[in-house]
Amino acid sequence: MAKTLIFPVILLLLFFGFFSGWQNSKEKVKRHFLEGNFSKAEQLINEMMKENPDIETKKELEIIGAKMYRIRRDFSKNEADIRKELLPYFPELSDEQLRAWEESDKLEMRKIDGESKYFRNAVPNLFRLDKKAAEAKEKKDGRTIDPLKEFCRKHTSELIKKVENGMSLKDEIYEYQIDFTITLKPDVIPAGETVKCWMPSPRESLPRQKNIELLEVNSNNYFLASNEDLQRSIFIEKTTKAGEPTVFNYSARFETRPQYFQLKNRDVKPYDKNSELYRKYTAERLPHVVFSEEVKQLSAEITEGIDHPNEKVKAIYYWIDKNIPWASALEYSTFECIPEYVLKRRYGDCGMQTLLFMSLTRSAGIPCKWQSGWMLHPEEVNLHDWCEVYYEGVGWVPLDQSFGLQNSENKKVKEFYITGIDGYRLVINDDFSREFHPPKDFFRSEPIDFQRGELEWSGGNIYFDKWNYDMDVTYLKKGE
Repeated sequence: MAKTLIFPVILLLLFFGFFSGWQNSKEKVKRHFLEGNFSKAEQLINEMMKENPDIETKKELEIIGAKMYRIRRDFSKNEADIRKELLPYFPELSDEQLRAWEESDKLEMRKIDGESKYFRNAVPNLFRLDKKAAEAKEKKDGRTIDPLKEFCRKHTSELIKKVENGMSLKDEIYEYQIDFTITLKPDVIPAGETVKCWMPSPRESLPRQKNIELLEVNSNNYFLASNEDLQRSIFIEKTTKAGEPTVFNYSARFETRPQYFQLKNRDVKPYDKNSELYRKYTAERLPHVVFSEEVKQLSAEITEGIDHPNEKVKAIYYWIDKNIPWASALEYSTFECIPEYVLKRRYGDCGMQTLLFMSLTRSAGIPCKWQSGWMLHPEEVNLHDWCEVYYEGVGWVPLDQSFGLQNSENKKVKEFYITGIDGYRLVINDDFSREFHPPKDFFRSEPIDFQRGELEWSGGNIYFDKWNYDMDVTYLKKGE
């Protein structure tokens, strides 16, 4: 009997030995990655992949490898590059000043394989974040006026006047046609291979976006995801040809409307805290809607002594507007926890500001959800993120944290984006980090948001640097 047990016991010991070995190796990879020892991490990943690890381990290694590749692209400049960019503004830049900017995180730098590497947009961000740098830039280049801010201030003033004159913004209709193209560069993928492409598609998001019409797709075989998909896509497959780009394209028309609420405390009823909506949209959603001790404490401090939900929201909005300036961001796929990053560095782009706002607001017991797509303003067409806040008795109210408090003595204009949004928006996402239909097999280029598109083939994900995206906008009707 004892002999019959020996073989199974040996197998069990071998299994746990291999398992323990894999775990130790994975922990080493993670440690090297977090410490910036990318070359060591990559070497260990290559060694582990030769041993044909299990599917879960392969996936973890794939993601860490992808993050290192993407971080290297984000942190692509060295100190000489940075000094050259700063030279016209600081011809006698000292080492002490450069180190001080680095230590304050206003000049974003990280050590990769022992070398100081700087964020590709580190200098433009420095001019946004540091008073001394901003003054030096203004002295040399002169003061600039942001045409987008001027456009929005004028536009929202007109919308408020219409509301005050009894007009309904439901009749303020904007019509657009978009032509969206993704172009995979020639010979990135071997000829004859199938490339899968998910293109961002307009979704009906009532009452602001509707009457969506898909006009043309440059493929006879495509799949338009259901409007129930909160990150809506058009899926196309194409075969690569030697020496030629692979082009994916569609055209669509749609209508949007602005929305504005003149909220008063009496309009907002007490929340039904047992409702499914309340529980879902006040919940933590790790890792990017997080109730860390820092978030909970900050939320409590900002809203201390405030009873009404809309006043709490306003307090959080004002705090972020004052303390978290907009700055160009790293790729979201490289972050472990965006609100934590933003609170540490005290800056972030539109999506980062929005995720911090959502974390603080949900922590305060106020339902909030993500929304994103593109901004279609004549002054700037670009990717953009914002959100919606739910008030009992009122419904979902749009809020754009990064558009901020406008420069106006009219309080309604100043605070327009706390309870309103303009009609120059394309809604693609009514949530973040949702699975596509059909699902993607490999780690997404952007696992949180979805505005540029996603590509992959049998060999893995195809990252942003291997293809280009473009959206042409035709303004068919600009309101009444």
